[in-house]
Amino acid sequence: MEYKDYYKTLGLEKNATPEQIKKAYRKLARQHHPDVNPNDQGAEQKFKEINEANEVLSDPEKRKKYDQFGADWQRYQQQPGGAGSRGGQPAGGFDWSQYSQGGGGGGNPFGEGEDFSDFFGSLFGNMGGGGSRSSRPAAGSDYQAELELSLEDAYQGGPRTITVNGKNLRLTIAPGVTDGQTIRLRDQGGPGRHGGPSGALLITLRIRPDARYARTGDDLTQDVPVSIYKALLGGEQTVETLSGPVKIRLKPETADGTRLRLRGKGFPVYKKEGQFGDLYLRLSLKLPQNLTDQEKELFQQLATLRAGE
Repeated sequence: MEYKDYYKTLGLEKNATPEQIKKAYRKLARQHHPDVNPNDQGAEQKFKEINEANEVLSDPEKRKKYDQFGADWQRYQQQPGGAGSRGGQPAGGFDWSQYSQGGGGGGNPFGEGEDFSDFFGSLFGNMGGGGSRSSRPAAGSDYQAELELSLEDAYQGGPRTITVNGKNLRLTIAPGVTDGQTIRLRDQGGPGRHGGPSGALLITLRIRPDARYARTGDDLTQDVPVSIYKALLGGEQTVETLSGPVKIRLKPETADGTRLRLRGKGFPVYKKEGQFGDLYLRLSLKLPQNLTDQEKELFQQLATLRAGE
């Protein structure tokens, strides 16, 4: 019987960390999920192999036994008589009883089994008396999805509907969410096995860039064009913010590139009601275009008056 290399199945090295195992499993499970690849038997088989590998490698105790088991399997395959057994003991005299359950009952050493391959069922089921497979409850797989939001959606929050596997799900977005943030919906993933709980649906939020604002944490930065006349003489300027228009007063001789801070006009702080970041205004002078002859003459007079500078 062919040995199953679970590390290879997930594209990992034997020294992979739990986080690397989790990341690799989620990526591959999403890629080969039957719902994503309908009527594709190859993808379905690959999905089963991925889940089988994850069930073992994601559990520290099972992984430890598997690492020991793998080395013994290779040694066992090299013994005279191959992979068969005789009189309850495998050929070559190697003792597999250390992996059995229930005091000499053979069985599956991992405590799972009905979704496992023949690698477990045939090999361990025929050793030391052929123990039965376990039907212990197991949680279903987590599903992955993405939800795209505008910057205003993320600012305001509120109810949204997302369709996953043909099912419409309603969720509430809290104001102040960030790009890449994940929301977890319990019991909306794959069905559990043997009465176990369903998996979760993990929704990754993607916030579209906004041409008006640059976001840094809970703060926003906005470019505000100002006429040269208002910058020189001072005056009132209306600025559009995500919470509505705000009037600001410019001092006379305001320089190009001046930065102004509007407290509390930035982004809402996630799950902290009433708290907001700041809005930074970056003023840029807007030069007049298509000057008339009279305007050119007036600017020429001004240039003459200040020729000494």
